Amino acid sequence: MKKEPNFVEKKLIQQEQAPVFRHFGRACRLIFGLTFIFSGFVKAIDPLGSTYKIQDYLHAMGLMQFDALALAAAIILSAVEFAIGMCVLSAIKLKLSTWGGLLFMLVMTPLTLWLAIANPVTDCGCFGDALVISNWATFWKNIVLLFLIVVIVYCNKYHRPYLSPLPSWLLSVLFFVIPSCFSFYCLQHLPIIDFRPYKIGNHIPTLMHMPADAERDVYETTFVYEKEGKQQQFTYENYPWNDSTWHFVDQTTVLVKKGYTPPIHDFTIESKEEGDITEDVLSDSNYVFLFVMYDLAKADTAPLAMLNALHNQLVIKGYRVMALTASPGRDIEAFKVEHGISYDFCTTDPITLKTIIRANPGVVVVRLGTVIDKWHANDTEERFQQFNKIYNVVD
Repeated sequence: MKKEPNFVEKKLIQQEQAPVFRHFGRACRLIFGLTFIFSGFVKAIDPLGSTYKIQDYLHAMGLMQFDALALAAAIILSAVEFAIGMCVLSAIKLKLSTWGGLLFMLVMTPLTLWLAIANPVTDCGCFGDALVISNWATFWKNIVLLFLIVVIVYCNKYHRPYLSPLPSWLLSVLFFVIPSCFSFYCLQHLPIIDFRPYKIGNHIPTLMHMPADAERDVYETTFVYEKEGKQQQFTYENYPWNDSTWHFVDQTTVLVKKGYTPPIHDFTIESKEEGDITEDVLSDSNYVFLFVMYDLAKADTAPLAMLNALHNQLVIKGYRVMALTASPGRDIEAFKVEHGISYDFCTTDPITLKTIIRANPGVVVVRLGTVIDKWHANDTEERFQQFNKIYNVVD
């Protein structure tokens, strides 16, 4: 019979194993920490994008009444992810951060499984617009992260702290504050990195183009017909074309395979007087100034005086200026009267407008279909001066 090791022998075994587990734990911490840091950072610099995604979740769950909390949740979520990632990577407050990471993954993994199965939103937004992955890929990514954090929790007993409690707490708080500051800055201006297809320098018509050899969506249509009291399903292959004794009941069409989707696929500008003017705007060889206000009821009215002044400067020089919104016509007219606005309003899909610029209102300058510049309406005075120095649009 094999003799059980005594207390001293167990200690010696643990000491021999400790370096192995410490190294393995470090490798797991590296992967887990960097993933959380990246995820938290890309959300922190685009808090409105994260807000829109959380609202999509709430709507899918029938919890629209919590929409007002989405922005705060987005900022806190990004800060928590970033802080956990930094603490795990740097091994600061490791016990607290690893248990926090485990709790985070225990919540997010079942949620992403539901997203993968039910597919209420097209992507989870876990990496913002920086890296868009499918819902199933997100779920399996979370399974890997859950495994890593379990390993890290187990390996904690082999970790040797290298900082005293006070600096550890100070750094932990700093890891939370930094992404929060990023979020508040980007809310008042624009994301410091633009991952969306409408970023400065992009040519919109090119990104709208559908290549001739691109894979198309594949749909399957099912017909339900009835004959002598019995219903039967048919497809195009076995449809009873020549049998008039079958009577139509119902028809369903489902997407069975998703094809190629251009990065920009829903950009249109509708004018009340002229109809669809998308092509006119994108082919204009002069600078076109677009004041984007996706929802007039939620628009910040403080910068409107600056936009009015900018419009007056530009129209004198013959530049085209228009506002883009998704609000209905009656709201547009009331808004124009209330704020003394004289430029025209055109309508565009609200999701498109939210994607074009993370501001309500914001300014986008387009020439020959290329995004020349964009800025938050709060920065209009300063940014237009910089723009004018480069392009000399007004004297």
